[in-house]
Amino acid sequence: MSQIIEALQWRYATKKFDANSILPTHKIAVLKEAFNLTASSFGLQPVRLLIIHNQGIQDHLVALSMEQQQVADASHVLVFCIEKNIDKAYIEAYFKNVQDIRNTPDKILQPFREYLYGHFETETPDDIINWATKQAYLAMGNLLTICAIEKIDACPMEGFNPEGYDALLGLPEKGLSSVLVMPIGVRADDDMFAGFKKVRKTLKDAVIEI
Repeated sequence: MSQIIEALQWRYATKKFDANSILPTHKIAVLKEAFNLTASSFGLQPVRLLIIHNQGIQDHLVALSMEQQQVADASHVLVFCIEKNIDKAYIEAYFKNVQDIRNTPDKILQPFREYLYGHFETETPDDIINWATKQAYLAMGNLLTICAIEKIDACPMEGFNPEGYDALLGLPEKGLSSVLVMPIGVRADDDMFAGFKKVRKTLKDAVIEI
């Protein structure tokens, strides 16, 4: 069995973290890099990652997370946030970054730039939010796999109060809104869910080959 499959077999949605275990900084550094390398539509990276390692804030988040104690007991809490304003200035900043890194001539970039300008001008705010949210799920999925490889326990969450998170964390001032939460850390020895067998479809039922 490959190491990646073994790692994915090892991972589970951690229900109870060891509150006394703190992840080392080099593990957090890997997650930061992996997040930044996640694929995104058009390469625009409309997702920002907020990393919380503050017990006071984490304790406050429990009430905003359907009383899920994981956010308080985790070593860190990852909050996946989307940019609220994907406008012409945001797109222009992306192309400036392309030119700074690749030295791509402007005449080569211009057709794609104009396409993106037109595309996002015709999208509704709800369309853009839905598009950006899909990118957040891509980022979370990627980090779940990286966590498994790095033997970092994690619990992906949709069950939280985004407006409450946004207000507590000052996200509106940053032009962001929260869409997903993922506490990470070390599983508690008495988390009974760690020993449960995975319940999955058979490959025959899950995969279609043509």
